Amino acid sequence: MQAANDVLILGVGQTGVGEHWELSLRELALDAISKAREEAGGIRPEAIYVANMLAPILSNQAQLGAYLADFAGLRGVEAAVVEAGSASGGAALRQGYLAVASGTVKVAMVVGVEKFSEHPSAEVDAAMATSLDSDYEAVHGATPTAQAAILMRRYLYEHKAPADALAGFPVTAHANGASNPNAMFQRAISVEKYQRGGMVADPLNMFDAAPPADGAAAVILVRASALPESTLYPTVRIASSAASSDTLALHDRVDPLVFEAAALSSQRAFSQAGITLDMVDFFEPHDQFSIYAALALEAAGFCEKGEGWKMARDEEISLNGRLPICTAGGCKARGDVGAATGVYQAVEAVLQLQQRAGTNQIEKARIGMIQSLSNAAGTAVTHILARE
Repeated sequence: MQAANDVLILGVGQTGVGEHWELSLRELALDAISKAREEAGGIRPEAIYVANMLAPILSNQAQLGAYLADFAGLRGVEAAVVEAGSASGGAALRQGYLAVASGTVKVAMVVGVEKFSEHPSAEVDAAMATSLDSDYEAVHGATPTAQAAILMRRYLYEHKAPADALAGFPVTAHANGASNPNAMFQRAISVEKYQRGGMVADPLNMFDAAPPADGAAAVILVRASALPESTLYPTVRIASSAASSDTLALHDRVDPLVFEAAALSSQRAFSQAGITLDMVDFFEPHDQFSIYAALALEAAGFCEKGEGWKMARDEEISLNGRLPICTAGGCKARGDVGAATGVYQAVEAVLQLQQRAGTNQIEKARIGMIQSLSNAAGTAVTHILARE
């Protein structure tokens, strides 16, 4: 039974992920906003929280709150940008959740948008590197990809894992992305194809790294007491929302192979929701790199340290496995939409919980977990979503 202060997701919207040369940043966002509002019966939000990281650098555009509110015909509403690196989507969702849960706002919209396509790889890499520690990492040429490669090499060495230990993560993501009409890559891959993948940053190959892509996603949040009498689809409740942070620089951590922020946010989310690990029907990790999916599984407690890769190898993370992950393709097959990732995760989890996931549908899915990370979990935001 719903409590009056429960936070519900009333409508969701997303654009297809890819290289949208023909669309501007605001046109991408408007598409997702319009779809979410249509599902929510045209309801007008009182506040908009925008997740974005790179628009001021790559699109020369700040003030995205007012910028998007105006273009969406919502001039006058409260509007602000939430930036937490690639965890911005989860952080914006949390801000929307807190605003509605507090009663300050009855209806909020969270929209994530990112646009990479007009820029060469070198510019995108430099922009992404601004989320690292600029004094000790980025200044020496470090990038998020290089950071992930360092962690992957250490992981394989420390746990005596084979070179293709992490293959199960992109194989699973691509298998699920093949049935997602909004995914950038809609084709399955085999372990053999993974093994033939070209190196991006040794030992990270092209299938271990998600491709930066353009996209936008939006969700409408509403306080249960303000829920319309009739809704197009069953509502999904945000059962918990938790966030934590860690050092940006890897050298400042006691153990770089432990995502402490992810562990803390997971524990807090489980506690708030009043659930245990075995009650989670699926998990949407931030698989920007394969190694991050393995470390996220370990941090959340779904397996012991050093055992994450074995879950992938043993197909425990497949749609029919013990803990399905990346059910719509994750970052690897959907595409890495940067700051918008956390909002895409929310949209995909809602579709799963509402039994709208098509051939990727998990039978009797009632509780889903989504987690947004900024690079190597400098910031981690975890949400538990539940079908009523």
